[in-house]
Amino acid sequence: MATFNEKKTCAQRMEGFKRFIWNPETKEIMGRTPGNWVLISLYYAAFYVVICLLFALSMFVLLYTTDPYIPTYQDRLKAPGVTIQPQPKDLRINFNISNPKTWHCYVHDLQHFLSAYNQSAQDKINRNCTSGNYTFQGGSGPNSKYACKFTRDMLKNCSGLEDPTFGYKTGQPCILIRMNRIINYLPGNGTTPNVTCAVLSEFHRNFTGMSLPHLCQSNPRGVLGKYSHAYPENIGNVVFYPENGTFDLSYFPYYGRQPQPNYTNPLVAVKFLTLKKDNKVEIQCKINAPGMISDNPYEKFEGRVIFTVDIKK
Repeated sequence: MATFNEKKTCAQRMEGFKRFIWNPETKEIMGRTPGNWVLISLYYAAFYVVICLLFALSMFVLLYTTDPYIPTYQDRLKAPGVTIQPQPKDLRINFNISNPKTWHCYVHDLQHFLSAYNQSAQDKINRNCTSGNYTFQGGSGPNSKYACKFTRDMLKNCSGLEDPTFGYKTGQPCILIRMNRIINYLPGNGTTPNVTCAVLSEFHRNFTGMSLPHLCQSNPRGVLGKYSHAYPENIGNVVFYPENGTFDLSYFPYYGRQPQPNYTNPLVAVKFLTLKKDNKVEIQCKINAPGMISDNPYEKFEGRVIFTVDIKK
């Protein structure tokens, strides 16, 4: 009598596998009758069809109730973010006047960025607008709204046309200020926004980012920010382009990428004429206008931008 643990031969294993595939005695295929296989196939087919229909229905409802041109929720965007060009790592602009290799990258970034603001490029896609007033437009659908021209020659000595080095060669660098886009946003409530810049206080520069035992350890920069103070008199001579550093109202509102694909952000150029050399300076440029928030201690780039300039001789 064979033992319970008797090892099967290869032929026995193959015979068992064949009977699993097709059992002539019970008429089963892989353990199920043909009728059972039909029923289980119909069940899973119906199950996945229902799943696909539910998914398609949810996508239809989502797309039907979503405006393709305006975000549904914009309640957190109370003021636009502000950025600068060039955009170095950590917003630290460091260069040596006597070493062109240290500032050539900034010049290259500015030239590349402003290529979209060339007169020829703007003439092809945008049109002249009446300054001093918002540019309200009707209509809907893709490419249904025009955009106003902003050409680089409006930045004058910071356009890269009069001075291809943007002042970096002489230690008088140009920085471009730009507001981020918010759909249907009307800055200033009818008053033209303008940019001002100032050197941040010594307290802010010395203690920002340091770990202090009596202050919140998780976000010392955010906590200390509300105690910082800006000193416009310490920044030296500054020139703004366009004049007075204004963002003309004609470039607002922005209607979105689909209805207004050729929109070009207006810019303000800041040229620092007398910054001290061999001295790291932390500068804050903010946008001034009624209703514009620029003093939120927990939002570094809301209505303002903070960057460092260090010019070596």
